[in-house]
Amino acid sequence: MTAATGPETLARPSIDPEEVEKFSRIAAEWWDPDSKFKPLHKFNPVRLGFIRDAICDHFGLSGERPFEGLRILDIGCGGGLASEPMARLGASVTGVDAAEANIKTASVHAEEQDLDIDYRHGVAEQLIEIGEKPFDVVLNLEVMEHVANPHTFLVDCAQLVRPGGLMICATINRTSKAFALAIVGAEWVMGWLPRGTHRFHKLVQPRQIIAALREGGMQPDQPVGVSYNPLNDQWSMSGDTDVNYMLIAKKVG
Repeated sequence: MTAATGPETLARPSIDPEEVEKFSRIAAEWWDPDSKFKPLHKFNPVRLGFIRDAICDHFGLSGERPFEGLRILDIGCGGGLASEPMARLGASVTGVDAAEANIKTASVHAEEQDLDIDYRHGVAEQLIEIGEKPFDVVLNLEVMEHVANPHTFLVDCAQLVRPGGLMICATINRTSKAFALAIVGAEWVMGWLPRGTHRFHKLVQPRQIIAALREGGMQPDQPVGVSYNPLNDQWSMSGDTDVNYMLIAKKVG
């Protein structure tokens, strides 16, 4: 495992210092299913199933380790909740996060699981600056709502996808329904997430993602929804993109 030099403390699209500090404070809790990341642990199986199906369908893959030979970048990887499953499926995984504490947690957990993941403390812009070879797949999961400039961040991330490759995005929509459920309900009423985890003005609408990805030379599909059913305490794919949604985009060329 390697560690890149940390991101400079200057204006970069990937860096919102308040957001980095927020997640640094709770980095040790990433792998505790009963911690502040409990909602993400419940959401993760549906997200991972969507990612696996999308990659397998796009590249025509199958088998127990279908991702053998693929290079995957997990940008804003946090504690590695998506990076580790990608590695178990056979991919060569690079996980990058602006919070050094997240990278330390992710690296220790991967070593405990005997997984070889290239975790780096850094940002997308740094990968471009050092001439990193583009990846087959870039995962952009629950991160764009925490960066300083989502549009520029997405355009930069598109540069890290090879021609014919994929970017898979997941985030929360900026709608009144998302405010009611993801912020007021999940944070203020139920306490599933710490208050302030999401700020409404920073949430990103599908049209914004689509515009940025097209500018970056990508061909986005229409978003698909992910909905929570409180009766069975489960997440599932749905046609409702008003709150949580995911989106696949292919690099043109």
